[in-house]
Amino acid sequence: MKFVFLIAFIGILGALAAAGFFMLRTGNRARDGRRSPNMARALAVRVAVSVALFLVILLCWWMGWIQPTGVPMSR
Repeated sequence: MKFVFLIAFIGILGALAAAGFFMLRTGNRARDGRRSPNMARALAVRVAVSVALFLVILLCWWMGWIQPTGVPMSR
């Protein structure tokens, strides 16, 4: 399970880095004056992977595959 979560976090960070690259890249305008949709697409992928990761974590908790440990309230 930890491997799946790690891969998802790497995917989220990769999509965020790609969006930053597309934002800062010079010449991101097409010849007809419109912006390239690459940055928006990368951010949409990041949001989709984040939502999917959240749903997978909820499913794993519901199935009993992972257990929340939390922070102990007493000493």
